[in-house]
Amino acid sequence: MVKNEGKFFTIFSYIFCTILVVLCLFPLVWMAVSAFKLDREVWAYPIRFFPRQWITKNFVTLFTNKSLSYGLAVRNTLIVCIAHTIGSLILETAAAYAYARLDFPLKKLFWRVTLFTMFIPNIAILLTSFVVVRKLGMLDTLWVLFIPSLAGAYAIFFYRQFFLNIPMSMEEAALVDGASRFKIYYSVFLPNAKAPMVLLGTGCFIGCWNSFVWPSLTIQSTTRYQVMQVIRSFRNQYTEAYGVVMAASAIAAIPPLIVFMIFQRDIVKGMLISGIK
Repeated sequence: MVKNEGKFFTIFSYIFCTILVVLCLFPLVWMAVSAFKLDREVWAYPIRFFPRQWITKNFVTLFTNKSLSYGLAVRNTLIVCIAHTIGSLILETAAAYAYARLDFPLKKLFWRVTLFTMFIPNIAILLTSFVVVRKLGMLDTLWVLFIPSLAGAYAIFFYRQFFLNIPMSMEEAALVDGASRFKIYYSVFLPNAKAPMVLLGTGCFIGCWNSFVWPSLTIQSTTRYQVMQVIRSFRNQYTEAYGVVMAASAIAAIPPLIVFMIFQRDIVKGMLISGIK
């Protein structure tokens, strides 16, 4: 009886997981297939999943548009995302190490202020952030897309909790060998924090790639447009050209998928990690 229940549970788990995977992948597959459809076929009723005739016109229109360069937008977005991810990892891990291992004046006050910022919605400081970057002369530059959000309180808190679990004996041994605090940070703490860094770094990259509100507010020059801005502009420019929008969206989904597939194992480890045992 127990064996039968185990088999039933296994079969049910496979069926449930299969249905869940299909539901998650269906929008992506539909988007990719629709990129090869004529405009009238994208929303045709009754619904036809595969096109009657596979076309590449949507991709040609996407990359030959003279007013908006999609390829340039992809390059701009990659530059911003890479700079944002690397900068965030450096600043957040350094701040977390300082909070976890160093003693300095007003440490508790600074830590409480840092935690307090976790509970402030980004939309609540959107206007004030815009005023600050305007005063600094950063509007309509690529700098404004990643510098204001380089450090996040949640990531600092996450890294700090991880660093607190690293045995003090490792740090004391490094100090005895004459290592400086900076050397301990990058040669002891960072190598042990690979999993959480990959987890938060991947989320940082994908979040920056999918950003739309902040770039739309701070970027006016079409030569500095981000991917999501260009996709939205195509939707306005080609009012009924859903195929072009689907083609742009399908290409925009590729970099995040590649990043996820490359770091998939480390992402899972980062989710399950609870410190060094």
